Amino acid sequence: SGVLERYVLEGKEAENVTMGCAESCSLNENITVPDTKVNFYAWKKMEFGQQAVDVWQGLTLLSEAVLRGQALLANSTQPREPLQLHMDRAVSGLRSLTTLLRALGAQEATSPPDAAPSAVPLQTITADTFSKL
Repeated sequence: SGVLERYVLEGKEAENVTMGCAESCSLNENITVPDTKVNFYAWKKMEFGQQAVDVWQGLTLLSEAVLRGQALLANSTQPREPLQLHMDRAVSGLRSLTTLLRALGAQEATSPPDAAPSAVPLQTITADTFSKL
Protein backbone atom coordinates (compact mmCIF):
# COMPACT_ATOMS: atom_id res chain seq x y z
CA SER A 1 0.00 0.00 0.00
CA GLY A 2 2.96 2.32 0.52
CA VAL A 3 3.89 1.93 -3.14
CA LEU A 4 0.36 2.80 -4.24
CA GLU A 5 0.29 5.80 -1.91
CA ARG A 6 3.51 7.03 -3.53
CA TYR A 7 1.96 6.72 -7.01
CA VAL A 8 -1.13 8.60 -5.86
CA LEU A 9 0.98 11.38 -4.31
CA GLU A 10 3.12 11.69 -7.45
CA GLY A 11 -0.05 11.79 -9.54
CA LYS A 12 -1.47 14.63 -7.45
CA GLU A 13 1.80 16.56 -7.68
CA ALA A 14 1.89 16.05 -11.45
CA GLU A 15 -1.69 17.25 -11.74
CA ASN A 16 -0.84 20.40 -9.78
CA VAL A 17 2.18 21.12 -12.01
CA THR A 18 0.30 20.62 -15.27
CA MET A 19 -2.84 22.46 -14.17
CA GLY A 20 -0.71 25.42 -13.12
CA CYS A 21 0.33 25.95 -16.71
CA ALA A 22 -2.77 24.76 -18.55
CA GLU A 23 -2.66 27.27 -21.40
CA SER A 24 1.10 27.45 -21.84
CA CYS A 25 1.63 23.69 -21.62
CA SER A 26 0.25 22.68 -24.97
CA LEU A 27 1.72 19.84 -26.98
CA ASN A 28 2.85 20.55 -30.53
CA GLU A 29 0.74 17.61 -31.69
CA ASN A 30 -2.16 15.49 -30.52
CA ILE A 31 -1.23 12.29 -28.69
CA THR A 32 -3.59 9.34 -28.23
CA VAL A 33 -3.83 8.06 -24.66
CA PRO A 34 -6.02 5.41 -23.04
CA ASP A 35 -9.26 6.66 -21.52
CA THR A 36 -9.11 5.95 -17.80
CA LYS A 37 -12.83 5.43 -17.39
CA VAL A 38 -13.71 1.79 -16.70
CA ASN A 39 -17.03 0.12 -17.43
CA PHE A 40 -16.90 -2.25 -14.46
CA TYR A 41 -19.98 -4.16 -15.62
CA ALA A 42 -18.28 -5.03 -18.92
CA TRP A 43 -14.94 -5.59 -17.16
CA LYS A 44 -16.39 -8.20 -14.80
CA LYS A 45 -17.92 -10.07 -17.73
CA MET A 46 -14.55 -10.30 -19.54
CA GLU A 47 -12.40 -13.38 -19.27
CA PHE A 48 -9.19 -12.94 -17.28
CA GLY A 49 -7.02 -13.26 -20.38
CA GLN A 50 -8.90 -10.46 -22.11
CA GLN A 51 -8.57 -8.27 -19.01
CA ALA A 52 -4.81 -8.85 -19.08
CA VAL A 53 -4.67 -7.93 -22.77
CA ASP A 54 -6.60 -4.72 -22.12
CA VAL A 55 -4.30 -3.77 -19.23
CA TRP A 56 -1.17 -4.35 -21.33
CA GLN A 57 -2.60 -2.49 -24.33
CA GLY A 58 -3.49 0.48 -22.15
CA LEU A 59 -0.11 0.45 -20.42
CA THR A 60 1.69 0.21 -23.76
CA LEU A 61 -0.29 3.08 -25.26
CA LEU A 62 0.23 5.24 -22.17
CA SER A 63 3.97 4.50 -22.12
CA GLU A 64 4.30 5.45 -25.79
CA ALA A 65 2.32 8.65 -25.19
CA VAL A 66 4.40 9.70 -22.19
CA LEU A 67 7.66 9.01 -24.02
CA ARG A 68 6.38 11.07 -26.97
CA GLY A 69 5.40 13.88 -24.62
CA GLN A 70 8.83 13.76 -23.02
CA ALA A 71 10.47 14.06 -26.45
CA LEU A 72 8.20 16.97 -27.43
CA LEU A 73 9.04 18.75 -24.19
CA ALA A 74 12.77 18.27 -24.75
CA ASN A 75 12.46 19.95 -28.16
CA SER A 76 10.14 22.76 -27.10
CA THR A 77 10.75 26.35 -26.05
CA GLN A 78 8.32 26.09 -23.11
CA PRO A 79 9.60 26.47 -19.55
CA ARG A 80 10.65 22.91 -18.91
CA GLU A 81 11.89 22.33 -15.39
CA PRO A 82 8.71 21.45 -13.46
CA LEU A 83 7.24 19.62 -16.45
CA GLN A 84 10.48 17.77 -17.15
CA LEU A 85 10.53 16.46 -13.58
CA HIS A 86 6.90 15.33 -13.97
CA MET A 87 7.62 13.58 -17.26
CA ASP A 88 10.72 11.87 -15.86
CA ARG A 89 8.69 10.62 -12.89
CA ALA A 90 5.92 9.41 -15.21
CA VAL A 91 8.41 7.42 -17.29
CA SER A 92 9.96 5.96 -14.16
CA GLY A 93 6.55 5.11 -12.71
CA LEU A 94 5.43 3.38 -15.89
CA ARG A 95 8.63 1.33 -15.98
CA SER A 96 8.13 0.37 -12.34
CA LEU A 97 4.52 -0.59 -12.99
CA THR A 98 5.54 -2.74 -15.96
CA THR A 99 8.19 -4.46 -13.83
CA LEU A 100 5.68 -5.00 -11.02
CA LEU A 101 3.12 -6.56 -13.37
CA ARG A 102 5.76 -8.89 -14.79
CA ALA A 103 6.90 -9.85 -11.27
CA LEU A 104 3.31 -10.67 -10.38
CA GLY A 105 3.18 -13.03 -13.33
CA ALA A 106 1.09 -10.91 -15.66
CA GLN A 107 1.97 -11.97 -19.17
CA GLU A 108 2.66 -9.20 -21.60
CA ALA A 109 0.54 -9.78 -24.67
CA THR A 110 -1.19 -7.93 -27.44
CA SER A 111 -3.93 -10.54 -27.77
CA PRO A 112 -4.53 -14.09 -26.60
CA PRO A 113 -3.83 -16.53 -29.44
CA ASP A 114 -7.30 -18.11 -29.39
CA ALA A 115 -9.32 -15.10 -28.27
CA ALA A 116 -12.09 -13.47 -30.20
CA PRO A 117 -11.88 -9.71 -30.69
CA SER A 118 -12.57 -7.81 -27.51
CA ALA A 119 -16.21 -7.09 -26.81
CA VAL A 120 -15.03 -3.80 -25.34
CA PRO A 121 -12.23 -2.27 -27.44
CA LEU A 122 -9.61 -0.11 -25.77
CA GLN A 123 -11.12 3.34 -25.38
CA THR A 124 -8.84 6.28 -26.11
CA ILE A 125 -8.85 10.06 -25.92
CA THR A 126 -6.68 12.68 -27.60
CA ALA A 127 -4.34 14.75 -25.46
CA ASP A 128 -3.33 18.18 -26.72
CA THR A 129 -1.85 19.48 -23.46
CA PHE A 130 0.50 18.06 -20.85
CA SER A 131 -2.33 18.15 -18.30
CA LYS A 132 -4.34 15.70 -20.43
CA LEU A 133 -1.31 13.51 -20.97
